[in-house]
Order: sequence, then structure tokens, then C-alpha cells
Amino acid sequence: MMRKTSVILLSAATGAALTLFVTQPRSVLMMGSSARAATSDTYRQLNLFGDVFERVRSDYVEKPDDSKLVESAISGMLAGLDPHSSYMDAKSFRDMQVQTRGEFGGLGIEVTMEDGLIKVVSPIDDTPASKAGIMANDIITNLDDEAVQGLTLNQAVEKMRGPVNTKIRLKIIRKGQDNPIEVTLVRDNIRVRSVRARVEQDDIAYIRVTTFNEQTTEGLKREIGNLSNQLGDKLKGYIIDLRNNPGGLLEEAVTVSDTFLERGEIVSTRGRNAEETQRRAAHSGDLTKGKPIIVLVNGGSASASEIVAGALQDHKRATLVGTRSFGKGSVQTIIPLGSGNGALRLTTARYFTPSGKSIQAKGIVPDIEVLQDVPDELKTRTDTKGEASLRGHLKTDGDEKTGSQSYVPPDAKDDKALKTAADLLHGIKSTATAAPATGDKAAVEKPANKAAN
Repeated sequence: MMRKTSVILLSAATGAALTLFVTQPRSVLMMGSSARAATSDTYRQLNLFGDVFERVRSDYVEKPDDSKLVESAISGMLAGLDPHSSYMDAKSFRDMQVQTRGEFGGLGIEVTMEDGLIKVVSPIDDTPASKAGIMANDIITNLDDEAVQGLTLNQAVEKMRGPVNTKIRLKIIRKGQDNPIEVTLVRDNIRVRSVRARVEQDDIAYIRVTTFNEQTTEGLKREIGNLSNQLGDKLKGYIIDLRNNPGGLLEEAVTVSDTFLERGEIVSTRGRNAEETQRRAAHSGDLTKGKPIIVLVNGGSASASEIVAGALQDHKRATLVGTRSFGKGSVQTIIPLGSGNGALRLTTARYFTPSGKSIQAKGIVPDIEVLQDVPDELKTRTDTKGEASLRGHLKTDGDEKTGSQSYVPPDAKDDKALKTAADLLHGIKSTATAAPATGDKAAVEKPANKAAN
């Protein structure tokens, strides 16, 4: 039997999916007395659930919704397993698929909510919004004939998204304009920018990865090419910023890591049974051509981010700078439940770095720890508690670690981790460790069994 599933890696806050086909035989040739007893006990428990369900339906003070009762029961069962297993109803499942694809029908604007209204952070280049002249700091007051006031940010975003080639009318207040501006936009296919890049200090390629969706590796390769061509022989190396990146697709974590490696294991995933172990390996072709790499991590770097950081650290391909990562070392599988029934998000495996290390509830310790100077008013809100602080988290061997700084200064000139990374690439001595390794000559070779996908 073939079951279509999706494998994801996510922090406590967010997640994404990758389609795989997994064969899971469940044949049983013989059942012993202990197995029969366990099965009998399970059926008694299911009968108990049925009794409670019927009593609630018949005696609750108000007539309950049967479907909501069942959904709540399923949600409770999964929530009791660990913080990352859950039930997604049909809408949540659709939203997750949009998030992981990294593209959708929409307008191409990044927005936030301010005083109950939608404020434009920035239009995305070459989208309907940018072509129509939407500007940063524009305030959107109406979507078609509906006022934005009273809607949540998610509700407003959902209304702006929709099928490609459909129209929507926006009413906008712009500073310096006496009257509101009305503009009609035609939705187009929008790709979320999960990778942003710039030149740092005239000779360093800085690349920020914000999430791991289906567009991430493609965006990373494009930015590496652009910056390499732009800087030419001046290029000192790369800073890959994974701070506060909550994770995403397992496959994207593998291919992003592969971008910087010539050979060796990237990650292994191990389920309940030994035969479910899978190992993913790098292929020849380091797109950075052996240039030095610094990876920035902090307490908000989770899951897929930790796979990349762990692989590059274990292979001595990069130096890690910042604070200890979140510590989420588990893999979730998305199991669709049929049309209109949503999906299960189920923890099915743990992952391990190339050296065989699990980061579950421990995190990845950077080679150079750099703490930021945090404004007094933010000092109580800039630490991430980490996986080990989540109720019901998967336990691990050894000491668990909780809490790590996750503050990133809004102004680059105040960013101590970024400055340390630039100093390392310029050969300025660090008090904590040596300069980053180039290439992956120090990598330990391991057998690579390609995962079936």
C-alpha cells in the first residue's frame, strides 16, 4: 500500500511540508497471547470513548456539533504525544500547503497590522503591487467594499490572496496625500522570498535565509551567483544568516547544505524501527568554490536551520557564530486524511547530524558565542526558551539545555554577531576560536544511502 505523506521539520511556531511516497507494510503473521491481551484492552478503551461520546451528545447542556467533538478528540490525542504532533483541519492543511510551496495567488505585498489597519511593509519587486505603485508605509483601509478595521491580520491576508487573474480593489491612505487612493489589482502568482542577500563591507556576500520552503534552494543558488558575479575576485567569503529561522522542509535543508559541500553525509533520520533509518549525502559541486563560510545562529534557529548548521559544522565547512540554537531534533510527517478531512502532523523520526549527534532538547552550540547588547525595555523578551522547555517534548540522553538569546539588532551596525563574522572573514583574530575552515577537506566520510523519495 502506498500512502502519500509529507515530511516536515518545524519549530514550536511554524512548519512546512515535502511530498514523499512511503511504503509502510503492516502485515501480522501470528498474534501471541500478550498481543491479544493488549488488543483487547485497546478495544475496551475505545468502547469507553464511545460511551463518553454518546453521553456528551445526549446530555450536554447544549446540543454539541458531532464533527467538532471528533476533531477535538483527535486533537487531544495528538497533542498528548509531543508539542509538534497535531491535527490540522482542512483550512489549516491548505494554509500549510501554501506556506510550504512558497507561492500563491496574490498581490505581492508584505504587510503588518498597526492600530487595526493594514500597513504595507514593502511591495515585492515585479508583482501587481509594485507595478501599481503601492509603497512602503501605505495604509490599506478597505478591501473591495469591506473595511479592514475589525479584521485580524490573517483574515485580511486571506482576502488579498485568491485565484490568479482575479481582481481586488484597495483603498489606500498615503502620507502627503489629502484623499484616499483607490487602485484595482489583478492577482498573480507570487513567490515568497525566503532568501535575501546583500554585499557587506564591500567584499562579503551576506545571505539571509528566513524559512525553508520549496523556493529556498533555488533562491540561495540565484543569490550566490549574483553576489559572486558582483564581487568577483574581491569576494572574501559568505555569511549565511539562519537566526530566527524556524525551519521548514527537510528536503530543502538537505539541498541547501549540499550547496556548500562536496561530499559526506548531511543528515540521518531514525524512526522507531531500525529499518526506517535514512541517510542523506552531499553531491559533488560546492557552489561557493571553497570560499570561507560563517553561519549565524541563535535561540530562534530551529529544525531545518539546525540541520544545515550541524552539517556544515560537523564537516568543518563553516564556523558557527551566535548563541545556542533552539534544539528541535524531530521530524514530522504530514498524513492527508482524504478530501475535506485535513491531515495529521505526526512526529515519526529523530534526526542526527553527520557525526551522529542528536540536538533534541540540546541545540547546536556555536563555535564562537556572541551575545548581543539588548535594549533595557526588551531584556525580558529576547530569550527563546527552546525545545527543552516545551511541555511533553521528546526526551534525550544527557543534559538538556533551555533558553538562548534570540535578539537581532534592527540596525546592522549594532549587530555584534555580524561584526564578528565579518572580522573572521577579514582575518581579524577572534578571542574564541580560529578562522573558518575552507573547503571540506576535514570532513569525515560516511556511507551514503540515498533516501527513497
